[in-house]
Amino acid sequence: MSQSMITTCLWFDTEGEEAAEFYCSVIPDSRVLDVSRYGEAGPGTPGTAMTVSFELDGKPYVALNGGPEFRFNEAVSLQISCRDQEEVDHYWNTLVEGGEESMCGWLKDRYGFSWQVIPSALNELLGDPDPDRAQRAMRAMLSMRKIDIEAMRRAADAG
Repeated sequence: MSQSMITTCLWFDTEGEEAAEFYCSVIPDSRVLDVSRYGEAGPGTPGTAMTVSFELDGKPYVALNGGPEFRFNEAVSLQISCRDQEEVDHYWNTLVEGGEESMCGWLKDRYGFSWQVIPSALNELLGDPDPDRAQRAMRAMLSMRKIDIEAMRRAADAG
């Protein structure tokens, strides 16, 4: 297996190890690879995680416990493509616990990181060849927090 040249680095205050373990427990084909810890030279507390190398769905990430200077925002998110409503419900409910819901399939997890939990049916409905049907689906989606596939289908068909 070749190693990727690109690794996404996520800056945490102090909870990078906990977050990496949580994400790996939620996303299939994921694992923590390595944890490097601060020593006596600092700047973090000796023995605490400095960086955590991990994979989500086989893709490389690093969690850096760099302190409180930087916070996550919606400019960067991870998108989970879901086959059906059951998957949407599972990922949404697991990731939003302790976090907050946003709009149109977006949420922030307990660490403040943004996720998009998106069913494959979303592209089908929003890309419908009938523009009126697609717009009805869009209006329905814009009123949602967690995406409800059947509600979007009902709205699309309500023309």
